[in-house]
Amino acid sequence: MNRTSRQRDASPAESITRARTGLSQDLRGRQRRYVTAMLVRTACVVVMALTWNRWPVVAFCALAGGVVIPYVAVVAAQAGWRQQRGVRPELARPVEEPAARVVLEPTLILPPEPDRAG
Repeated sequence: MNRTSRQRDASPAESITRARTGLSQDLRGRQRRYVTAMLVRTACVVVMALTWNRWPVVAFCALAGGVVIPYVAVVAAQAGWRQQRGVRPELARPVEEPAARVVLEPTLILPPEPDRAG
């Protein structure tokens, strides 16, 4: 049997490029992104404190950045995980067979007979 016919018979191999990264790597990356965003937020707060009296417009922009960045950082960290997971394939649901119906024949129920002992 030559090599090409064996390859045609086998099922296609799963591509490793579609494999997800490990949870520890993903967690490390999310923590890095979050710490970076918090450092930018800290810089915004420092810029706000230094420019409050001299340049109020810059101070207000830095204040807005300091308020908005934590929300954006959390959403971005969580969105990265969802994008990586992708859409979950629909699981095959077992087909539920209806319960077997038992057909009962009509019966005649008689009252109990009185005891005739006596």
